[in-house]
Amino acid sequence: MIYTVTLNPSIDYIVEVDDLKLGELNRMNRDLKLPGGKGINVSRVLNQLGADNTALGFLGGFTGRFINDKLQEDQIQTDFITIADDTRINIKLKHGDETEINGLGPAIRPEEAEQLLNKLSSLQKGDIVILSGSIPPSLGADFYDRLINVCKRTGAEFVIDTTGPALMDALVYEPLLVKPNHHELAELFGVSIETQEELVKYGRKLLEAGAKHVLISMAGEGALFITQTDVYHANVPKGVVKNSVGAGDSMIGGFVGTFVMNEDLLEAFRTGVASGSATAFSDDLATRELIEGLRTQVTITQL
Repeated sequence: MIYTVTLNPSIDYIVEVDDLKLGELNRMNRDLKLPGGKGINVSRVLNQLGADNTALGFLGGFTGRFINDKLQEDQIQTDFITIADDTRINIKLKHGDETEINGLGPAIRPEEAEQLLNKLSSLQKGDIVILSGSIPPSLGADFYDRLINVCKRTGAEFVIDTTGPALMDALVYEPLLVKPNHHELAELFGVSIETQEELVKYGRKLLEAGAKHVLISMAGEGALFITQTDVYHANVPKGVVKNSVGAGDSMIGGFVGTFVMNEDLLEAFRTGVASGSATAFSDDLATRELIEGLRTQVTITQL
């Protein structure tokens, strides 16, 4: 089983305004409310690919009920911890450029946090846990370490998609996959990266620190996949970019969902790239039909 963990989910409230005037009354052209959060995005893409998964994390209040109901409507299995505070709302304001206003998120109580840790203690060898996104301040900066320790005790594999110290601290536990983009990789090491060779160099440093596989997204330049022995590059399929939200999460969903089904790393890489592109070319997350259509455009080259 694949489990996704979203510590700070949201309702993504997408609002479209043609001509935004600050300080004046504006009327939206359309709006859309979606279940949001990086792990939830991964679950939704896994569901499109037919990969069984369970969405975990914290949900509270009327906003939390909305998210859970929407996921269950899409036949995604959920097992969230119910918390006392309300789940946050993030505003995605589209007015030419996209402006995001993210909510602070709820305060999660110690006993609520322990419930999630206890739930993960029933993991088994062969399970994969995908840890995605930021850690709410109330949980403490070491909460991913606590979750990862549970995974290691049970023999489950884990994937982590976060940035900064939380990512670097996780490497010693040997994650199955890490997926920084090219900007995040440069920030991790406090350097400026200008060439593909430099990306490979610093990607290998993540392997040396413990990661089993490294996937680096490079926007229009494609993606790199680095294993212990080889480096591969994938191009980006052709399409019109509509959406900047969830492409990285979709890449992880495509990769892990395919890897679980056939254990072919390069096919997992191909589907991951197609899934990320399919989301970028859509108003919402990728659909199975678009992913399959784009897979044929992804060419993988060994460097």
